[in-house]
Amino acid sequence: MRPRVEEVRIQGLGVIDEAVLELSPGFNVVTGETGAGKTMVVTGLGLLFGGRADPSRIRPGADKATVEGTLVVEQGGHVAQQVEDIGGEVEDGTLIISRAVSAEGRSRAWLGGRTVPVGTLTYLADDLVAVHGQMDQQRLLQATRQRAALDRYAGDELVKPLRAYTQAYKRHKKVTALLEELTTRARERAQEADMLRFGLEEIEKVDPKPGEDAELRGEEERLSHADALRSAATTAHTALLGDPMEAAGGPHDVISLLGEAKSAVEAVRDFDAQLAGVADRLAEAGYLISDVATDLAAYAESIEADPTRLAAVQERRSVLSGLIRKYGEDSAGVLAWAQQAAGRLSELEGDDERIDELTREYDELTARLTELAAELTKVREAAAERFGQAVTEELTALAMPHAKVVVQLGQSEEFGPEGRDEAELRMAAHPAAPPLPLNKGASGGELSRVMLAIEVVFAGADPVPTFVFDEVDAGVGGKAAVEIGRRLARLARTAQVIVVTHLPQVAAFADQHLVVEKAGDGSVVRSGVVALDHEGRVRELSRMLAGLEDSELGRAHAEELLGLAAADR
Repeated sequence: MRPRVEEVRIQGLGVIDEAVLELSPGFNVVTGETGAGKTMVVTGLGLLFGGRADPSRIRPGADKATVEGTLVVEQGGHVAQQVEDIGGEVEDGTLIISRAVSAEGRSRAWLGGRTVPVGTLTYLADDLVAVHGQMDQQRLLQATRQRAALDRYAGDELVKPLRAYTQAYKRHKKVTALLEELTTRARERAQEADMLRFGLEEIEKVDPKPGEDAELRGEEERLSHADALRSAATTAHTALLGDPMEAAGGPHDVISLLGEAKSAVEAVRDFDAQLAGVADRLAEAGYLISDVATDLAAYAESIEADPTRLAAVQERRSVLSGLIRKYGEDSAGVLAWAQQAAGRLSELEGDDERIDELTREYDELTARLTELAAELTKVREAAAERFGQAVTEELTALAMPHAKVVVQLGQSEEFGPEGRDEAELRMAAHPAAPPLPLNKGASGGELSRVMLAIEVVFAGADPVPTFVFDEVDAGVGGKAAVEIGRRLARLARTAQVIVVTHLPQVAAFADQHLVVEKAGDGSVVRSGVVALDHEGRVRELSRMLAGLEDSELGRAHAEELLGLAAADR
């Protein structure tokens, strides 16, 4: 769905007290007597889309001017997504834009219910509206817009080579960045390689094993406390089994005492099953204690104080601790660092070979891009020739028979995303004049007609959904005025068109005719913009033709104009 402006409400702007414009999706004209405020309609639309705020335009006696626009956009479409990205809302495909300018010159803007910088409206306007008026910035005067519009005009013929160029350009850009990184950061990368190489050599020299640090820590503990460990094991063994060197003096060891307890219970176990169970458990305890005593004896026998081994363990731990402080939390971490460092070092040591490969690819891509850019230029030159001829023909019908529009293509030294071509629209006002940029080669009134001719030729190729023209018919009349109306109607087949005009020949082609009414005291009445029905259009066109709304001759001419426009659709 094509976005369009559905309604515009203007308050306190110029001579307008309050006016509401209900716009059709097609061709809309705004007419009215001199001083009624027609141009303020264009000014209001300009404000709505980020135009410069001039406090002198505020209606005398009003503290501010406000403009509110209701736009129909595709829910979830590009414009709606832009609005939602900044926190605004699009409800049921309806977008509200507001702008207020105070008498002190302060300006505020709202987009989708959210306060935004005025620049946001300007940014959004690029995808919504093109305003062509004598004092307005012309969208198609922007160089980037001109080349992009020419590409769309070139059509399918440009699609295939542009796609191939774009793919090659992206790879060329990536290869260029990689080469730049490899060459400009050579010193940093060499330093990184040296650091990694030193670390790997240090780790290789020590040759740590997974879990070795924990094992050494345990061994050092045992060796450092060998005497205490052996003494404890011997004491515990004696307590369990007794010391065979001691004189008999009664059972003091655990085994002897358990034996006495077991003997006492065994003597009477047959008299009570419960006590028999206790006797069995005492026997099991004796076996368990004997096993523990045996283990203690073996342990005490194995423990030896070995100062030489202790020194070796401590030295090894010290070396490992140095690695762990630098490269990991433990020996396993050190080994993991070494694995990663080896991989990274392999990459860094392959830089020279990689640079050679990338340099060869860069040269090949540069040659390919040069070839593809030349092909794009050839297609654009042909499109520019066709476009210039088409616009020039349109200008002849728009009462500018001696004017000629050309597209001048220049070459950038660098490759761009769409090639090396730079396009500029130029116009020669007469055969002896040199082609000049549009804003220098045409007067204000002529420029609007030039823009109309360009937009008609670009129709369908340039995706702006709404066009606004002011003074497009300045200085023309008769047959040329009819041709302007016919071309505006043709443009309205693919876009919404809003035109402020004083020519009945133009107004007759409109789908929606709005008139700005002026009150007797010279001000505009409330809701001073009225949509006309057929009878109202006849009266207004008669006024515009003859100055008299009820002139029979004027009404007949008005009906003729409306019939001509209807037949031309």
